[in-house]
Amino acid sequence: MAETQPVTDDLAAEDPTYRIGRLEAAQRPPVRVAPDASVERAVTIMLSKDFSQLPVMTSERCVKGIISWNTIGSKAMLGGHDAVNHARVQDLMDRHHEVSSESSLFGAIVSIVQNQYVLIRGSDRRITGIVTVSDLSLQLQQLTEPFLRLREIEKHIRRLLANKFSPEELTRASGGNDSERTIASIADLTFGGYISLLGNDARWKKLGVRIDRATFCEQLEHVRNIRNDVMHFDPAGIQPTNLQYLRNFARFLRRLDFVGGHSSHKKELPHEK
Repeated sequence: MAETQPVTDDLAAEDPTYRIGRLEAAQRPPVRVAPDASVERAVTIMLSKDFSQLPVMTSERCVKGIISWNTIGSKAMLGGHDAVNHARVQDLMDRHHEVSSESSLFGAIVSIVQNQYVLIRGSDRRITGIVTVSDLSLQLQQLTEPFLRLREIEKHIRRLLANKFSPEELTRASGGNDSERTIASIADLTFGGYISLLGNDARWKKLGVRIDRATFCEQLEHVRNIRNDVMHFDPAGIQPTNLQYLRNFARFLRRLDFVGGHSSHKKELPHEK
């Protein structure tokens, strides 16, 4: 009897570690300055591009140090402005900090926070990018925002449905039966349960909101599908359009909450992009 071959799955080959080399900033060769360049040149580049530091390099693989506003300021304070004006970059540079592109993003966070940046060295020994605190903040926002948006949406849904349905209605909405435990509160329902609970006009009317039930449930179903992708860590990540959908739906629920009288801040509805 022929041996059954296992089904191949591309997911098995994926690297589960989030490498710092995956960041966009880590794949963008940094603007650099030569050691013998004038400090004026370095300052001009930093001011015009809004940089806080520049790697001092003689080639794409050879790093001599880093020049930054900190090193320039320290030299000016200790040696006077003339010492800076007539200096070369090599006179003001400090020791640089770098990590491998294969390093874990979360393992590199401490170094980035402590030094305000790290240079990224690729497998071929080239400096492939520079990751700053600003880049880190943006990346962490991109990683965490879908989870926080979904949490906000779910809390608004629970607030909307709270204290309006009996345990028996909640249990039926969850797909349970008499042999299973009773669903005691809205918090015990899934997104599918919320949609099932609002699946008929009689239960919908208990909410006391003047919006279209079918449209609301359709939108909630779309949020549920996005949530499934997020919680199952889709390798492709959340699509920008889906993230914007979560933002819009969360904003809609805030307005609904505000109009319904639940908001504790009734003077003004906060604006958000």
